[in-house]
Amino acid sequence: MKLVKEYNKQFMIDHFEKDKDLLIIAGPCSIESEEQMMRVAEKLVSLNIHYIRSAMFKPRTSPYSFQGIGFDGLEIIKKIKEKYPIKVVSELVRLNDIPIYEKYVDVIQIGARNMQNFELLKAVGKLKKPVLLKRGFGNTIEEWLNSAEYIMANGNEQIILCERGIKTFETATRNTLDISSVPVVKGLTKLPIIVDPSHASGRRELVTPLALASIAAGSDGLMIEVHPDPENSVSDKEQAISLAEFENLISKVKEINKTLTKQR
Repeated sequence: MKLVKEYNKQFMIDHFEKDKDLLIIAGPCSIESEEQMMRVAEKLVSLNIHYIRSAMFKPRTSPYSFQGIGFDGLEIIKKIKEKYPIKVVSELVRLNDIPIYEKYVDVIQIGARNMQNFELLKAVGKLKKPVLLKRGFGNTIEEWLNSAEYIMANGNEQIILCERGIKTFETATRNTLDISSVPVVKGLTKLPIIVDPSHASGRRELVTPLALASIAAGSDGLMIEVHPDPENSVSDKEQAISLAEFENLISKVKEINKTLTKQR
C-alpha cells in the first residue's frame, strides 16, 4: 500500500481542514421522485449541508428487490443542481456509465459490493472526480486500503473512505459497525474516512448514537440515510430517518465536533 501511505494530503487539506468542518452526505437510499429529492435537498441546504445521496442504480442482494429508477433519475439530478447549491453523490455500478457520471455526478460512490471490482476501480482512478469508496461487508481494512491503492495507482488521489459495517455473527443489527476502523485507518493513511451508521445498523433508532460515536472516534464525516417519509420509502425504510430526526442529529453532531475541535 505504498501510495496510500505516501498520500500527499492535499485533497484532505482542500476539502476537510479549511474550517474543521465535517463532510455530511445525506439523502434517501435511492431516487424515487422529483418531489422526494427536492424536499431533501431543500432541508440539507437549509442546514448548510451540500452533499446529497442520489442513487439511480441499486445493486441488491435479491434480484426481486427494488433496483433503482435508472437514468430516469438523471433529469431529477439536473433539476436539483439547477435549483440548489448542492453536490450529487451517486453510486456507479457499470463501466459503460462512466461518461454520464463524469458529466453529472460530483462524487462517484463505489459501493460495498463493488469494493473489489478492480476494473471499476482502475476506471475511476483515471477520472478527476472524488471517489467515495465504501468498505465491503466481508473485507479487512488491508483489503479496503488496497482497493484505494488501485484508484490511486491510476492517478486519482481524491478518495474518501467510508466505513459502513461488516458482517459478523451478530443478528441484532444489519451489520456490525467497526468503529475501530476509524482510528486504525487514520494511523495508516491521511485519506479522509467517514462513517455510514445507517447501513451499519439497519435500524433508525441506532443511527444517531452510532453517528455521535463515529464523530467522537475521529471520523471526518457521516453518510446518513434520510427520507421525507421513511415509513413509505421504497427501499431500506427500516434505517431511514425523517428530516426532523436528521436536523436533530446534525445539531448533536455539530456540538460534539465543536468540542473536539477546541480540544485539538
